[in-house]
Amino acid sequence: MLVTNIILYLTSFVAIWVGAGLIIQSVDQIAKKLKLSPFLISFFLLGLLTSIPEMAVSFNSIIEKRPEIFVGTLLGGVVVIFMLIVPLLAIFGKGISINHQLSRKNLLLALAVMAAPSLTVLDNRVTNFEGLCLMAFYGVLFYFIQRKHGIFDHEHKEVFSLKAYSFLDLIKVAAGIGIVFISSNYIVEQTIYFSSVFSIPTFYISLIVLSLGANLPELSLGIRGVLSGHKDIAFGDYLGSASANTLLFGFFTVLNDGEVLTENSYFITALFIVVGLGMFYFFSKSEKNISVREGYLLLCVYVAFVVYELGKEIIF
Repeated sequence: MLVTNIILYLTSFVAIWVGAGLIIQSVDQIAKKLKLSPFLISFFLLGLLTSIPEMAVSFNSIIEKRPEIFVGTLLGGVVVIFMLIVPLLAIFGKGISINHQLSRKNLLLALAVMAAPSLTVLDNRVTNFEGLCLMAFYGVLFYFIQRKHGIFDHEHKEVFSLKAYSFLDLIKVAAGIGIVFISSNYIVEQTIYFSSVFSIPTFYISLIVLSLGANLPELSLGIRGVLSGHKDIAFGDYLGSASANTLLFGFFTVLNDGEVLTENSYFITALFIVVGLGMFYFFSKSEKNISVREGYLLLCVYVAFVVYELGKEIIF
């Protein structure tokens, strides 16, 4: 029975990969027809769409009245993107170029937005006011980026015309969303089950396992880039996806109908996130790329993070 549950659990993550792939592929076609800039596509469209697994997991965790699942998933998502996916692509791609098209100030603002949720849990509670602040923080980032890239310029008015969208593409998007939400519902239920079986708090399973599974779309995009020989990875997607986690964190905190209470101390967890993002900023602004050596350094931070979180649960 346990083996069957594990197999179905892993299969659900594969289903999320497939569903997210349908969504991304279809929206990419739509974006090309609308002639949106590649950066806008990667940061806002792909950034939000590759976060659909996180949305689905978070929504289902609210339904199950287990908000600690979305807290762990969204916090862990930032760690997975910048301290696992990016380093692995740098290592196996023998270094990757960075093309995020953000000024130094906007990059710092984006990283601050990503780090914000980890700071709200330091007192073991996230209030509705803090949730609204996180959403507003993402809105400020959106404003500064769109001001530079002109999302709402007159030339992009086709975005609001239904004629610009293919019926087949919309069907694929709907199918992909359906697959992701159904799979995520099963994943949340099984996470609670495994938490009970192995006596591990759902937060830790979410922080390490769910955060990795929910970021399979970002990982698949990176792998495709390396295999196709394109080392200039679309960092807009990674930045957009990690920033969208803050928006989702705030939204689901408010949706939870009251403050989100957490357990244990998250100071070291927040410290790992801040240090990892700080290292990424330093590496990216110095040479406009992440070298193999820098990839290994970021990967070491991820390994230390996992060892610490697992060790904290075993010891305490």
